[in-house]
Amino acid sequence: MAKRWLPWALKGVFSVGLIWFVLSKVDLASAWGQAKTLDPTMLAVALGLGVFQVLLGAVRWWFVLKALKALFSPLQAVVVYYIGVCFSIILPVAGDALRMWKAHRSGLTLGASVNSVMLERVITILALVLLVAGTQPLLLARAPNIPGSWVFPALSVLGVAGIVVLSLLDRLPHTLHRWRVVRGLAHLAGDTRRLFSQPGWSAATLTIAIIGHINLSLVAYALAVGLGLNVDALDCVVLVPPVILIMTLPISIAGLGLRETAMVAAFGYVGVEAHSALALSVLFALVNIATALPGGVIWLLSAEHPKPEEIAEVEHAAEEA
Repeated sequence: MAKRWLPWALKGVFSVGLIWFVLSKVDLASAWGQAKTLDPTMLAVALGLGVFQVLLGAVRWWFVLKALKALFSPLQAVVVYYIGVCFSIILPVAGDALRMWKAHRSGLTLGASVNSVMLERVITILALVLLVAGTQPLLLARAPNIPGSWVFPALSVLGVAGIVVLSLLDRLPHTLHRWRVVRGLAHLAGDTRRLFSQPGWSAATLTIAIIGHINLSLVAYALAVGLGLNVDALDCVVLVPPVILIMTLPISIAGLGLRETAMVAAFGYVGVEAHSALALSVLFALVNIATALPGGVIWLLSAEHPKPEEIAEVEHAAEEA
């Protein structure tokens, strides 16, 4: 029990510490005043882009499923993905586990359900790293003194190398295949090769993932315009993806605290005051939550709900893979 909850407790402490740090540096009255100036029209645009983001994610996952020859309709992918997005608001792992379970209950094998979600996550992060590395010259043009300019190119190389290593895990000595975890890795390796050996599907998935990250940047841009901030769309495309990449670090609860700290720091490089950047960050989070909530309605209307042991089985399979 301690091993299960201690990481979450540590993440919670870290998130609270980051929030305290940000709030201690920001004029909260000014941030609240800025937030109240939000243009309702631009809020509606941001919400529309947020819903579009969910649809892009469902298409991205469906492309992976098609590459793996899994029989799953686009409508099924949208429904199951939307449910997963809702539960990922607080616990991304729970959202993924629930998506795996729903996909399995909808007719996919457990292996296909687990591996498709894991590969969709891998390619989404790879696309984010590549986008950040590709836009780094524009970032350095706006913020020449930003530290660690070598990090994102290095992550791109490591990301591609990681895909190669992942695809070769079934080459582990045959004597190790008596272990269930090794058999899971071998299955994942085979599915990785199956995805990336089909340039049409893998390129389409990667492209949709990149478009999704740009779309999230446009959500932030719509909110920035609604708040009257002096930034353009290119600023957001350059600054928001690194923030999202930092949020993927498994050191806080759902990026809480990391997002606010990174957003204030990133937009500070283009002259946005801390209180305005904080208002933008909080509104960005609220829009993502609002557009994810319909997945909860779909979940409540669905006929099947998992038992705790069934979710635990899926999580165990994912951990082994």
